[in-house]
Amino acid sequence: MDTMHKEVFMKSKGSLKVLTVGSIFALLLGLVAVAGALHSTTTVKAANSLNYHGVDHMGSEYSCLSSASTFDGPVDQTAINAMLTWKINIVRIPLNEDCWLGINGEPSGGRSASQYQSDIAGYVQRLNSNGIKAILDLHWTAPGSQKASGQLPMPDADHAPAFWTSVANMFKGNGSVFFDLYNEPYTSSWSCWRNGSSGSNASPCNDVGFAVAGMQTLVNAVRNTGASNVIMLGGLAYANNLTGWLANKPSDPDNNLAASLHIYNFNACNTISCLNSQVAPVAAQVPVIAGEMGENDCAHGFIDTIMPWLDSHSIGYLGWSWSTYGCTTTPSLISNYDGTPTNFGVGLKNHLTSLSGGGGGGNPTPTPTPGGGGGGGTYYKIINRNSGQALDISGASTSNGGMAIQWPYSSGANQQWR
Repeated sequence: MDTMHKEVFMKSKGSLKVLTVGSIFALLLGLVAVAGALHSTTTVKAANSLNYHGVDHMGSEYSCLSSASTFDGPVDQTAINAMLTWKINIVRIPLNEDCWLGINGEPSGGRSASQYQSDIAGYVQRLNSNGIKAILDLHWTAPGSQKASGQLPMPDADHAPAFWTSVANMFKGNGSVFFDLYNEPYTSSWSCWRNGSSGSNASPCNDVGFAVAGMQTLVNAVRNTGASNVIMLGGLAYANNLTGWLANKPSDPDNNLAASLHIYNFNACNTISCLNSQVAPVAAQVPVIAGEMGENDCAHGFIDTIMPWLDSHSIGYLGWSWSTYGCTTTPSLISNYDGTPTNFGVGLKNHLTSLSGGGGGGNPTPTPTPGGGGGGGTYYKIINRNSGQALDISGASTSNGGMAIQWPYSSGANQQWR
């Protein structure tokens, strides 16, 4: 969303411990008691968006342009505690290209790019230490000597690759940080989206008046640093159109890409019918997360309809936005940074707190699942607190020596324990 006035895993980084089938059963009773606390030692490229629910915290894309501040609103532990009461486990942080790189006279207020970067890194660290993942989003950009003071159709070739090289170098190795390569593309061409262009209005970006960095270029910029973090890619039409996403999916040596969907009541694709026809086929092939979700009517009827559909398709979602501007400026979730919800925000808060297991800061309990097997009794799924993934057996192996992994829960017999 364009923040000043308006403003989906994933193949995310999961984790596992390598256990043999024979050794698992000796641990099961203890694991059931601490179902949310299975720690990780080895990363795997497997996860989906189920159980990733949170908010967008607008401000860091524009505050650095006009004040001696990086954020709009508090980002300290008290503020994070308020998020935890909503069961939030992921926060998206919009960034400004100029302020991060220290170009075109930004950031303002006598501050430096290193201070801006340090502020962002500090916020990410605090979120992560509270079990909350962070999405870093390239939100405002501009080519050449223009100031990054708003949203453009596509990222610029002049600075966006350097931005992602810098960000990726800072956060590589931290699987709790995802990279959303560009907020809301709105070129008309999927070829432009993937491949970019060499100059102003050059093919295939005939509707963009500057050289464009396509998604493949930005994926390369991230991966060339050695970063294997989850990469999110929003579709066309302000990330609301995913119809060409699969056909134009960039090449990724880490196979760790997710499609990002933005959905508001005023978007073109805003009905269950459209989601079934345009989004469900993508979600069947790759992880999807709704990086922004909201409505501009000071109510929550729209998201109340959309969230159950997203849940049923294992698509996570983030509400726009964790801000106190009311509904006349932007869809604000809160009226106070203590977490008091607006009439719009109450819909998201009530839904998140009602979900089984909750989100960040919750205390999940084992969930019985029906099942047979020798000896009878109740079977349980064992869910990791941080990743939201289920204890599983690689390849559904029944042989001793089979590896235990974590994987999205699908009610399979190899994910049921007692």
